[in-house]
Amino acid sequence: RDKWDKDHVRMPCSTNNLYPMENSKKVQNRWELIESALLAPIKSSHDLQDAILKYNARYSSRWNFEALHCYFNEYLDSSDAQEFFDHTLPAMVRLTLQIPSVCTVAIPLMKRQKNHSITISQHQAACLLANAFFCTFPRRNSHKHSEYSNFPDINFNRLFQGGKGGTSTVKCEKLQSVLHYFRCVTQCTPTGTLTFHRQALQSEDLPKWERSSENFSRLHVSTKGNIEDDGTGFLQVDFANKYIGGGVIGEGCVQEEIRFLICPEMILSRLFCERLDSNECVFIIGAQRFSNYTGYAHTFKWAGHHDDKSIRDSWGRRYSQVVAIDAHVFHSYIDQFKIGFLKRELDKAYCGFYSPGDSRNLPAIATGNWGCGAFGGDSRLKGLLQMMAASAANRDLVYFTFGDSELAEDLLDIHNFIKERHLTLGKYNVLNI
Repeated sequence: RDKWDKDHVRMPCSTNNLYPMENSKKVQNRWELIESALLAPIKSSHDLQDAILKYNARYSSRWNFEALHCYFNEYLDSSDAQEFFDHTLPAMVRLTLQIPSVCTVAIPLMKRQKNHSITISQHQAACLLANAFFCTFPRRNSHKHSEYSNFPDINFNRLFQGGKGGTSTVKCEKLQSVLHYFRCVTQCTPTGTLTFHRQALQSEDLPKWERSSENFSRLHVSTKGNIEDDGTGFLQVDFANKYIGGGVIGEGCVQEEIRFLICPEMILSRLFCERLDSNECVFIIGAQRFSNYTGYAHTFKWAGHHDDKSIRDSWGRRYSQVVAIDAHVFHSYIDQFKIGFLKRELDKAYCGFYSPGDSRNLPAIATGNWGCGAFGGDSRLKGLLQMMAASAANRDLVYFTFGDSELAEDLLDIHNFIKERHLTLGKYNVLNI
């Protein structure tokens, strides 16, 4: 049932989705315009641009499609481009236009300070993501103070846009990842489900760090491997942006963006997840992995199909659980050692590691240099904070240092120092440094 209101996703196929007619004061149903544009022949990236702008005419002078044209005219060879426009794109159009019959229930927005979950089928996810690719979602090309300004963008127009400093090269690799996903789901419709769960912990739910009598849990540190390949069965940490997904459909290409590119169903969280507050996180359960990759940031490259062999639970979800927690961005290095910021990061990590109910035998956490790099965090401090949060949540910690043997040694030294002296969280309290 269609719900055109502030508490639900405004769907492109809604009868309330109206669009001003050209050279007229009248309005027409925008979905009819979308159908007409996408069902017309699309044989090139320029045809695709023209189709998208038919129902986004107000952005015709603002959106550019340089990265999209670069992908089809320079990155792909001509036979692969021909294959896409002959077969994959028509299948994506069919998927897009199925949305009224596939997504029959209004999708609630996952707003701030509310604990709630959304479970959808992988087929529904594919329909919604196809609509995002064709930029059909209304009111989502946000500007400051607009209805969705507190939500991430979902339409793919920024992914199509040529960037400064040669970012079109990385965007071509991103497009390859995304279009590989669409090739997979249009050739064989996936039959599973996935769940998005937003968790907010109030102050009374958070540990009293100074008084905690919890002992530190176990720590395993590895210089080899990574979270997504070697964290099977663990709760895997997404080093998130407060706008979930960060720059995945824009310029960014670091840990969070890469995870969303190899598991594109995660991008769907951007459709309904409002900006995260300091006491919140988002769990994504059951997202399938479709791609392999090499590199990082400007060296990122798509590296072929990934055959996800993970088994499914009774709901049809892959045994994959990712938690998105956003670290604070530090512009001044020394700020992160102030009590208020230390507590903020401890509480944020605990929120992501905490599981309500029985806390026995919880899976370990697979993590790494959360909030370091562009966010300005100190890796040793962040390692210690995550040790404390994991211990308070009754979980062990598996830490990947991505080849940094010196960091691995330092983290183990810190942990051994604590364990040898049988120090509790309260006694070895980082807030007292």
